[in-house]
Amino acid sequence: MAQYLAIHPRNPQARLVRAAADIVARGGVIVYPTDSSYALGCALENKEGRDRICRLRDLDPKHPFTLVCRDLSDLAIYAQVENSAYRILRAHTPGPYTFVLPATREVPRRLLDPKRRTIGLRVPDHVVTQALLAQLGAPLMSVSLILPGDEKPLGDPREIRERLEHAVDAVIDGGPCPGDTTSVVVWEDREFRVHRVGMGETAMFAPHGGG
Repeated sequence: MAQYLAIHPRNPQARLVRAAADIVARGGVIVYPTDSSYALGCALENKEGRDRICRLRDLDPKHPFTLVCRDLSDLAIYAQVENSAYRILRAHTPGPYTFVLPATREVPRRLLDPKRRTIGLRVPDHVVTQALLAQLGAPLMSVSLILPGDEKPLGDPREIRERLEHAVDAVIDGGPCPGDTTSVVVWEDREFRVHRVGMGETAMFAPHGGG
């Protein structure tokens, strides 16, 4: 049965944050809050955890995962970014965006889009997640919590506990989330283009296909 960690959304209890980080470090799969919805995550090197998440969400084993980071300090390790792109990233992180960027060779294949060799990068604007990432000192491998048969990600931690308490190792209750998707913005042809409109303002980016 999953541990249920009720962490204050504005003043996270250090003891509970450490407990959550320990579960991740020991190979666990967690549910955690973000500024858009709850998400499923595990350690970057945790292939078994990734496989568990794919089964839980009924995803293709080659489905690309997102790299969830505390800030942009990991950017040069995992993504190739031009100066013009970096300025835009800096202006819109943290926030409810997933930026898809060319990946470096440091990115594990299980995180890549197999056709494009790109990586999704996410810096969520959520106090609990920021505290967890700081405690881990490393990014999370993650996907939104959209269960089979659902159209939207889950945002209610009590519902999540009822549905997943036997499927994950920990549920972090950081309060309700909007229960929406992020906007997905892809770097292509030397500009950012919107591939999915979700939360966050997207008018400053080009639409998919230009125009």
